Amino acid sequence: MTDTAAESATASFRSDMTVELVKHSAADSDVLWAARVSTAGEQSLDELTKDPERSKGLINFLMRDRHGSPFEHNSMTFFISAPILVFREFMRHRVGWSYNEESGRYRELQPVFYIPNESRKLVQEGRPGKYRFVEGTRAQQELTGKVMEDAYVHAYEAYQEMLSAGVAREVARSVLPVGLYSSMYATCNARSLMHFLSLRTQHEQAAVPSFPQREIEMVGELMEAEWARLMPLTHAAFNANGRVAP
Repeated sequence: MTDTAAESATASFRSDMTVELVKHSAADSDVLWAARVSTAGEQSLDELTKDPERSKGLINFLMRDRHGSPFEHNSMTFFISAPILVFREFMRHRVGWSYNEESGRYRELQPVFYIPNESRKLVQEGRPGKYRFVEGTRAQQELTGKVMEDAYVHAYEAYQEMLSAGVAREVARSVLPVGLYSSMYATCNARSLMHFLSLRTQHEQAAVPSFPQREIEMVGELMEAEWARLMPLTHAAFNANGRVAP
């Protein structure tokens, strides 16, 4: 067995994303409480939830007329494992978000790499601003997997070689590709999450079309499923009003 083959045996390759809801303080009642305090003063939770149809109508009104601040009085923290290329896009979202990502300065990074599966469309057609992705051929799929796997293994061998020679982790990591999996905690509120979803997911009810990279959309879909479970009225109002964040 060659050194490259031996190293390949230690590497692992994934096509999925991990999203786990670690902790939360998020419910539709948080939106109602924040909105009604401006007109009725402090109220009890029972008062806020005793009329479900009125509560549903208020949340829809806030969403429709873009009264956004009541959607900020909640919190969700997610653990996310995804390729570095996803995080570089993700961290462009700054307002209402907090991040802590694992550090290649302080720990040895593990050889877990992204290779798209057959459902990932490979070929871009059209010009910038007006293009679409289509499925690749079987030959393109096989080439993509082989080339990516070979490149990942070679890069990780170089990383290990430098570490073995005593080179600092923060220097050696420079040879690693953006297809390497990293992990982070991401904390947001419903309003900031809606802004994220409006840009990073495609949806038939969206009033404004979005064209996200598929890998970050996969993360967004998993986050949205958790949020919809916590705040079903808010999520329904988001969809009903064109998936435009208030």
